[in-house]
Amino acid sequence: MRRTLTRKGRPILLSLSGIDGCGKSTQIEILSSRLRQTGLRVGLLAFWDDVALLKRCRERTSHSVFGSEEGVGARDHPVNRRDKNVQTWYMTPVRWFLYFLDAMSLCNAVVKTETIEADVIIFDRYLYDELANLPLHRPLTRAYIRLLLNLVPRPHIAYWIDADPNEARERKPEYPLEFLHRIRWSYARLSGMAGMTVVDPGSVQSVATRVMRGFLTKFPIARLTDFAPVVEAPSEWTGLLLNNETGAHSC
Repeated sequence: MRRTLTRKGRPILLSLSGIDGCGKSTQIEILSSRLRQTGLRVGLLAFWDDVALLKRCRERTSHSVFGSEEGVGARDHPVNRRDKNVQTWYMTPVRWFLYFLDAMSLCNAVVKTETIEADVIIFDRYLYDELANLPLHRPLTRAYIRLLLNLVPRPHIAYWIDADPNEARERKPEYPLEFLHRIRWSYARLSGMAGMTVVDPGSVQSVATRVMRGFLTKFPIARLTDFAPVVEAPSEWTGLLLNNETGAHSC
């Protein structure tokens, strides 16, 4: 029997965020599968593909102006990304403008989720993943972030999949290690501002358990023991999963 969780046709909104290589895509697959096992209809939206605006212009800029390499980084094929890690002074006001546009687009996307035949909508990244690129140590930036957080709808559960930057870069070598450490700090600070659910680093199984526990705590539709343990894929399979990821390499 299909379980009903929502009222007035509004689906449950979930988002998963984190540094590149944190295992977010794997956790989305596991969570989607488990929710479907309970009879729920699950829809997926990718922030970069379905929400972000001016994508071609932003991608063209990262390649032609910043010299960013194309493709998805893998263990045997590192990629040198230059987009969100470019921290020149003039990029901050540019990002403020772009992220405001994306915030308005996100509002529209959330409204449209009510027309999707799904009980749960999972966002692969959210506005938080862009805001983490900003210099959060500056008071004016934090004021801007609070403004956008008050404008956009917040997911019922916004997961931050925390990860060790060294391990994340080993899985997906695209950005300098120093940048991953810095942006992890930004996620930590942002998680407090946005009320995100922090999922501590761990194995695929332990992280999946924490994600599912967070969902069942708020929506007790099943027991955690109802789900079989995750069979972790060999390292070569992980590379295949990463190659199928949608990019989130916005300016």
